[in-house]
Amino acid sequence: MTNSPRNLRRDIAFAFVLALACYVAWLVREVLVLLYVSALFAVMLGPLVRSTARLHIGRWHFFKGTAIFFLLFGAAAAITAFGFLALPPVINDLQEFSREMPTRLPELLEKLKKLPLTQHLDIVDLNSRLQDFASHAATYLLLSIRDWAGTLFNIAMGFILTVYFILEGDCAYRWFLSFFPPESRARLDKTLQRASTRIGRWLLGQGILMLILGVTSTIAYLSLHIRYAYALGVLTGLLNIIPVAGAAVCMGLALLVAVIDSWGRVIGIAIFYVVYVEVENSFLIPRIMKNRVNLPALAILVALLLGAALAGIPGIMVSVPTAVLVSVLVDEYLVHKDAA
Repeated sequence: MTNSPRNLRRDIAFAFVLALACYVAWLVREVLVLLYVSALFAVMLGPLVRSTARLHIGRWHFFKGTAIFFLLFGAAAAITAFGFLALPPVINDLQEFSREMPTRLPELLEKLKKLPLTQHLDIVDLNSRLQDFASHAATYLLLSIRDWAGTLFNIAMGFILTVYFILEGDCAYRWFLSFFPPESRARLDKTLQRASTRIGRWLLGQGILMLILGVTSTIAYLSLHIRYAYALGVLTGLLNIIPVAGAAVCMGLALLVAVIDSWGRVIGIAIFYVVYVEVENSFLIPRIMKNRVNLPALAILVALLLGAALAGIPGIMVSVPTAVLVSVLVDEYLVHKDAA
């Protein structure tokens, strides 16, 4: 009875501190999301860095920092090669389109008048709006520079944080575990290590699928003489890291580019995607991704929606690893398993 006022004051102070911490977390939620995404990317890239660090040439072997440098150098070389192969056709077509737009815009509007669905549109008003947009394009671009600068700053900070998490992630991980009692620390450590292993396996399998789709799609685009074949092939492989939505976006972009030239190329791309989806679902995924994630399709779709709502494209990219982490924690701490 004598300790009840003290316990009451302690509970009130704890509730006040917890509410204040939640309020501060809400104010800096964008920073917390950036930290989480960077840490998760570090966990995903950790096995690749460790595998590179195990390589050795004679008596000389890679350290973790050297491995990160060579990986960054390889990524920069790949981006440079992509720029030389893929970007020139796109830039040339954009320049040609900007030069010919003033003369082709009236012809395009006349063709729109003949379509059934556009008969009720005010073509004159549409023409004036398009010309106004073209004349004020520089102003719109200047107004959006600040938004683009903020996005680029977040990308750069996320990249730097990922590198630091890879280099000093072990210290941060041990510091995080020190907040838990010693009797539950070992169990949490084993659970998180198991989740990290599953995330690493998922990344390896997803990387193989991305490489296969990128190479095969590039070959298909080149054989069909699709415009921007290299750019579309690389983009198709990269976007495959996003389950379900990535393949749909790639197919839409490829069909949109193909429809500019001929319907035969559209049919060719559609046939390629149908064949690839069948091969991937029946042969590649069962052999490459078997027992790597163990998540139902509904859980993956829900994770994609939540990731997009919370953090946009970065949230979509880390949605599946996050779902794996949540699944392992729920299975360890909440699921009541049978004694058998």
